[in-house]
Amino acid sequence: CQIPKMPGQDTAARAHSCCFSQGEKLSHALRISAYVFSTGLLMFTALANSVSWFTQSITLGNFWQSTWLEFYEYMEGDEWSIFLIGAALVPALAFWGFNGILLVADITGKPTFITRYRIQLGKNDPVDKKKLWKAIYTALGNQFFVSFPMLVPMFYVMQWWDNTFSKELPTFQWFLVELSIFTVVEEILFYYTHRLGHHPVLYKHIHKKHHEWTAPIGVVSIYAHPIEHIVSNTLPVMTGPMLMGSHIVSVAAWFSIALVTTSISHCGYHLPLLPSPEFHDFHHLKFNQCYGVLGVLDFLHGTDRMFRQTKAFERHKVLLGLTPLSESIPEPPKKEE
Repeated sequence: CQIPKMPGQDTAARAHSCCFSQGEKLSHALRISAYVFSTGLLMFTALANSVSWFTQSITLGNFWQSTWLEFYEYMEGDEWSIFLIGAALVPALAFWGFNGILLVADITGKPTFITRYRIQLGKNDPVDKKKLWKAIYTALGNQFFVSFPMLVPMFYVMQWWDNTFSKELPTFQWFLVELSIFTVVEEILFYYTHRLGHHPVLYKHIHKKHHEWTAPIGVVSIYAHPIEHIVSNTLPVMTGPMLMGSHIVSVAAWFSIALVTTSISHCGYHLPLLPSPEFHDFHHLKFNQCYGVLGVLDFLHGTDRMFRQTKAFERHKVLLGLTPLSESIPEPPKKEE
């Protein structure tokens, strides 16, 4: 406890003061967490009810159900093929489709609509092509030789649940419940495995590869050592659906959302209407801050204190206009030496 000793204050009183201060901090953190989760729950409930009414009103539910049945019959109920398409092909297309657009901007500097929203100004402008190809080859290798083999045991786990390949789709409300659980599970597993990867021994041999990019781009989201890709990238995303015994359609949607979201976090551009990448971009810049995805565990563990004192924290919000936040909330001018 780093509380200075006051004149006339004995050791017991000082210890009591220290514990009180720590208790206040813990209480404040718990109140913030309760506020975040309760607000999220209320928003989720409102969204679920609104979207449910909307889908029922325009019969989108029947459309997706009939489309799924047609696809199931076309595949003749071949569960392994259906699983590969849903858990591997669809997410891969989402990942490379999204990153393909970003790569054009990274390589050519066009369209300027994207590049003007760069977070770390002057970095990757243009991107180092040698480093880029290395990142692409590594990302493809992780997908084909790490993620794909991990789908084999996952397939048998999902078969055991006897619900993954059901002819009846889950309701949209249930999918939103699952999505919330998947997100919480991923946040917990990713935060602690990622922070463990920053232990000096593990960092030097494993996680340092990912941090070769201090100004990341989208494809770098899965540019990692194979062990890290298993423990921090893949397992946190796979665990939720395996625990829930989710339908393959939910799995395909979640895997696609997770890959696109992590690409946004690494893309290096704070684009309008998309989730803010400032949090994870700051992690790549400073290494020992902002380990999680949502930021709740970082707040509880105090691993975002430096981030909260920066302009990047002020920019950490959804951009609703067209003016880049690097212009509306610029970095303070550097002091002359």
